[in-house]
Amino acid sequence: MDRRVLGAIVLMMLIAVLPTVFFRRPPRPPLPAADSVSGAAAPAEIPQAADPAPPIPAQAPDTSGAAPERVIPVTGPLYRYGISSRGGRLVEATLLEYPSLVPGSGKQPGQILLAPSDVLGLELLEGRDTLAIRDWDFVPSADAVTLAGGPASLVLTAERAGRTIVLTYRFRPDGYLIEVDGRVSGVGPNGGALLIGMGPGLRNTESDSVEHQRNLGIVTKARGETEQTRFSSLDQGVTAQMSGPFEWVAIKSKYFVTALFAVDTLDLGYSGRIVGVEARPSDTRRRPAEAAVHASLALPATGAFRFSFYAGPMEYPRLRATGHDFYDVNPYGWPGFRTVIRPVAVAGRWLLVFMHERLGLAYGLALIVFGVLVRLALWPLNQKAMRSSMAMQAVQPLMKDLQERHKNDPQKLQQEMFKLYKEHNVNPLGGCWPMLIPMPVLIALFFVFQNTIELRGAPFLWLNDLSRPDPIYIIPVLMGLSMYVVSKIGQLGMPPTPQTKMMLYLMPGMMTVLFLKFASGLNLYYTIQNLASIPQQWLLAKERVRRNPPQVAATKPAAAKPTGGKKRK
Repeated sequence: MDRRVLGAIVLMMLIAVLPTVFFRRPPRPPLPAADSVSGAAAPAEIPQAADPAPPIPAQAPDTSGAAPERVIPVTGPLYRYGISSRGGRLVEATLLEYPSLVPGSGKQPGQILLAPSDVLGLELLEGRDTLAIRDWDFVPSADAVTLAGGPASLVLTAERAGRTIVLTYRFRPDGYLIEVDGRVSGVGPNGGALLIGMGPGLRNTESDSVEHQRNLGIVTKARGETEQTRFSSLDQGVTAQMSGPFEWVAIKSKYFVTALFAVDTLDLGYSGRIVGVEARPSDTRRRPAEAAVHASLALPATGAFRFSFYAGPMEYPRLRATGHDFYDVNPYGWPGFRTVIRPVAVAGRWLLVFMHERLGLAYGLALIVFGVLVRLALWPLNQKAMRSSMAMQAVQPLMKDLQERHKNDPQKLQQEMFKLYKEHNVNPLGGCWPMLIPMPVLIALFFVFQNTIELRGAPFLWLNDLSRPDPIYIIPVLMGLSMYVVSKIGQLGMPPTPQTKMMLYLMPGMMTVLFLKFASGLNLYYTIQNLASIPQQWLLAKERVRRNPPQVAATKPAAAKPTGGKKRK
């Protein structure tokens, strides 16, 4: 039974970590009641950082014979957006609370959009005709927008060849959601389709560009299910088609996301949900780092459309407040397991943030306290599992005796085994389920520490970033050593076997190598878990040594009775 329990634990740990190693490929808010627009200001220049991959010239609008492009800065407490007068495109999304960690960036606020940007660039399809709205020159209602005390709006108007297009952008100071209303004149009675650009991907803002590229992907939400397609899984030169209808479509990296939302508003004369998405890899490499992504929105004969666009961090409270299960854009676990894992992951993240923001603990100290609290919470389950295992160990001699005596009668052996369990009050499964129940907790926390944006850039002792691996490997080595100590103490009083000896050295060594490149915060948590479990392991080991296993009663064959006649004299 001990070997089966140990095997189950190893299997659960492998299920938790191996997919991350080998398969790292990826109610609508109310309208603001009032708008305010600041006075005129000079157009802002867009700060550009080094791109992780070559730009996509095909995404740049046609500027031949056009007026000079202007960028209208939209500044709020959380962000600085830039809206281009050419096509009304979103060309800048600088997140003021999240610095770029790219070496040499000086930790300036991170700009998450690639240049040139086709985000929110529009194309109108009517039959076989295409109207490239993203190339049109718009006249903005203001030269700059500042969200000082409340929501604000920006209206852009363009006219060409007898057709008029009006775009209205609404911004809020307390969130990253942009609401867009538009109307195109002259749409035919059969309506058309509106193609909305979502850009070629997201700019790298992390110190590890490889990790950034691995997490790039498209996430769609349809019929209550989310599906992720990583850029690296796209075939070069082949345009991927995804059929809707979708509630939202997103492009995500490890920590940031841009997403398009469309809900059914046909009763208001607006377009409906997102009909489909296409992604054209723009990189000639075998694993694409960028893809030109467009979402298709059905356009009614009225020419009116409405959608929302999110450009910001993957903070769980904000994602959840956005509605439409947007929090699932950064899923914890895999389909089928998320129902169990998500509540634990959300609670774990909340407790970490609470200890940091309310109690003033650094995230490193919060992880230490958190690890101790989790170990204390799981103490009763581990206690029950270990004592049940000791009870099973104590009856092993009796079990072997029964197996020897009834080896030719399986039915009789089973009956005697159940009788033995009942006499000694032993549950054969008592050592398994208490040890398996905490596994969803450990798996959920694995995803939390690997992907929680709050740990991004958080320093602790010699560690510059708890979301990055330990550069000198101290924490993973300590994690492996602590695992060895826990296993060694746990085997006190147990009869040595080749299997237990092998696992004593194999498991700590394997987990150390596996965790070398994992987030240092994750390694710190598991190290504290191991250290906090040593007192319980020691107490139970001493209890195991004091116990005396049941002994098999010695039995002698009955003396043979004399047979035959009377005894001769």
